Order: sequence, then structure tokens, then C-alpha cells
Amino acid sequence: MSAALSPHARALLQIHFCVLLWGFTAILGKLITLPALPLVWWRMLIVVALLALVPRVWRALRAMPARLRWAYAGIGVLVALHWLTFYASIKLSNASVGATCMALGTVFTALIEPSLTGRRLSKREIALGLAVLPGVALVVGGVPSGMHLGIVVGAISALLVAIFGSLNKRLVDHGDALTVTALELGAGTVALSLLAPLLPALVPAFGSATFVLPGARDAAYLLTLALACTLLPFALSLVALRHMSAFAAQLAVNLEPVYAILLAIVLLGEQRELSPAFYLGVAIILAAVLVYPLIARPRHLEHAEVLATAESKQVAD
Repeated sequence: MSAALSPHARALLQIHFCVLLWGFTAILGKLITLPALPLVWWRMLIVVALLALVPRVWRALRAMPARLRWAYAGIGVLVALHWLTFYASIKLSNASVGATCMALGTVFTALIEPSLTGRRLSKREIALGLAVLPGVALVVGGVPSGMHLGIVVGAISALLVAIFGSLNKRLVDHGDALTVTALELGAGTVALSLLAPLLPALVPAFGSATFVLPGARDAAYLLTLALACTLLPFALSLVALRHMSAFAAQLAVNLEPVYAILLAIVLLGEQRELSPAFYLGVAIILAAVLVYPLIARPRHLEHAEVLATAESKQVAD
């Protein structure tokens, strides 16, 4: 039946399958018993080790100017901090709350990207930022007080997405996507290794030292996270994005929190921990995020580096 599908229809199915896989990142983050710091370190290390087996990555890396390598490495540190705060948010609250916070990434990007790219902030983007505030208030009021710190950490994670996503867009034409991913995640792994003795003392929510060997169950989940939720959707999305518009792609990836929350309800039963006010707040936030591609300027689909490195994906530039 797939042979009868047009390239555009096939691309839509592929990108939604990718978004579904990305939705599992929050679920796996909750299921993995490792604290946030070793969880992120192992996930990054596995992905980098697999990308190191690709000859194309090494060829492109050798050809890349040193200044550009350092730029991507710096972005990679932000990526590591994003993943660290994302999983810390889930550990401090639950998968639904962590996924909802990631929906704020689009809002932060709309507000922050102009200052990083030199363009003026539009009234539409200011309106988007204001529109989500009632939703945020309802989300905060709709979760137990013990989860409020998870919301704060999750919002910081979404802010980091906006920063490194915008920086990646400035460098979009200067590197092969797989090589950029390997370089950024490799730099992130090194940064976490160096910061490991300090981070747990500064932020206890990040957990214990990095070099913790996962048990068999956690190892299986980590491999699934690296292969099925990172590299597979990354590769598949590169194919799908060749046959669809920026609007269709952005709309699809903005549905990731929806998939994650539905999966959390089905697999983790998290609806028992959250009130109707939380879900009303989520609906307001997601409505604003899904409307954003309608009100944003027409954009070109130019890159997909961020797809491998963010739980909140920005694919349109």
C-alpha cells in the first residue's frame, strides 16, 4: 500500500512516526532508574560511539575549519545542559510535566531568536508569548506542589533549546548534519565528564556521579533511547523533510508533547497524579504552539541538525 502513496504523503507518515518516537524520550526518561546526570552521559556516549563508526563523519570533521568545530562544540555544551535539565525535570515531576515544559521551547525561540539573528521581534511573536501565560499558570496550579521544581527545571531546559536551536540556525550551511550531531554530542559528553564532580553538589536533582554502570534493564532502555529515539528518527526525518513544507514539518514536530502526554497516560497512568487544570493549561499552551506556524513568517526548510539533539524540535528556519 505504501507504494501507492505520493512522496508527500509518505513523508508525512514518516515525520509523524519520528515524532511518535521522540515522544517516547520522556517515557524512557521516567522508566530509566538512573539519575539525570548518568542517564544523559550514557545516552550521549552511545550516540557518539555509533556515529564514530561512520566514515563520512570523520571525513567531514577533518575538513571542517577549527573555528567552526569550536563553535559547534560550544553549542554541544548547551545541548548537554538541555538534556540534563530535561531529564531532571522528569525525575522531579513526571513525563507529562517534562513534555509540557518542552512545548515552551517554540515560545522561547520566537522571543529569543530575533536577538540572536539580528531581526526585529514581531508583534505576533510577542502575542504568542503572552498567549501561553494563562496555560503556564494552570499547569503550575494543576500539579502537586512537589512537582513545581520540576516545572522550573523544565522551563530552563526549554530555554536552552531556544538558545542552541537559534545558534544552530546561524551555522546551518557550514556543516554536514551527522557530523554536526557527532561533534555537538561528543563535546557535550566531554563537558559532562569534566563537570560531573561539581554538578551533583550544585544541583542535587541531577543525581550522582556520571560513571555509574547501568543495570541490564536500564542498559536496554538506554540503547532504545539512543537507537530508536535518536538515530533512527534523525535519519528518517532527513529523508522525510526533503518532501514536505516547513509549515507541515513544524506542525508535526510541535505535536511531540501531545504524543508524549498520551503515552504517559497509557503506559504510566500519570493522569492520576494531575488535575483537570493541568490538562486545560496544556491545551492552551499547545494551541498557541500549534498556531505559531500559521502566524510566523514564511520560512525555508534548510536543516535538521537540531532533530538529533533536542526534545523540542525546531526544523524550520
